[in-house]
Amino acid sequence: MRSYLDFEKPVAELEAKVEELRAMAEGGSAVAIGDEIARLEAKAQKALADIYANLTPWQKTLVARHPQRPHFVDYCAALIEDFTPLAGDRKFGEDEAIVGGFGRFRGESVCVIGQEKGATTEARLRHNFGMARPEGYRKAVRLMEMADRFGIPVISFVDTAGAYPGIGAEERGQAEAIARSTEACLALGVPNVAVIIGEGGSGGAIALATANRVLMLEHAIYSVISPEGAASILWRDSSRAQDAATNMKITAQDLLRFSVIDGIIPEPPGGAHRDPAAAMNAAGDAIAAAFQDLAGLSPDEIRSLRAEKFLAIGRQL
Repeated sequence: MRSYLDFEKPVAELEAKVEELRAMAEGGSAVAIGDEIARLEAKAQKALADIYANLTPWQKTLVARHPQRPHFVDYCAALIEDFTPLAGDRKFGEDEAIVGGFGRFRGESVCVIGQEKGATTEARLRHNFGMARPEGYRKAVRLMEMADRFGIPVISFVDTAGAYPGIGAEERGQAEAIARSTEACLALGVPNVAVIIGEGGSGGAIALATANRVLMLEHAIYSVISPEGAASILWRDSSRAQDAATNMKITAQDLLRFSVIDGIIPEPPGGAHRDPAAAMNAAGDAIAAAFQDLAGLSPDEIRSLRAEKFLAIGRQL
């Protein structure tokens, strides 16, 4: 069953009427309602397109967090063939908030790492809502180093509210693990491409998103802190999250203008959750184009371009 956000209420009402008319038609109603259904469907599509063409940063935040939005496991299943997951950091244990392994992307071997939030209550608890502990980032480092050793490009899918802030995670070196993962991204002699598919939250995102090419889905967000967290710090009032979202410049459109990211992947009308297959195919095409741009470069050139990309952020502001 489709879940609607508050600002989608006009669309929800129109689509409810369409479903009601379809039920009448299936029930053998003698009234010719085909034309009315088509009219209402067109009206709903136009309303949806108009709403999504003018989303506020806070509304984009809600879309990025939509529970029916496709997650990493969906992208992996759609884009990666022969995926073989690898577990554990060889130091403490396994962390299922970050899933990683090796497979084939359009015929080429790749290392794939992604944050998984989970789609059901059970899965969300198992994956800790996509909030990784230190062992998750250390697993990511292990996989990246293995990929580098064998000359295999890396794709990372980012979707997290942030790294897990629990006492145990801090005791096991959460900040150091994030820093080591960021360092591993920068040290790669193979191309790496990061795609922010939902939330790109704080250091938990940077740990996987320090890549040659950073791409964002059209309605994803990417920020140093959540809007609620920023509002709590700035105004001591988390209810002002909408104000924080507007001022933080967390949308893909703002971040592309500031050269923080390299490209925006278009989403279907109504967001990726409306047509997951189209969204995932668009992401696949963007990833392939990014790798094509980096083909034929030496390891030193790849490292140099990646470093220069991040050093250049803010220079032209």
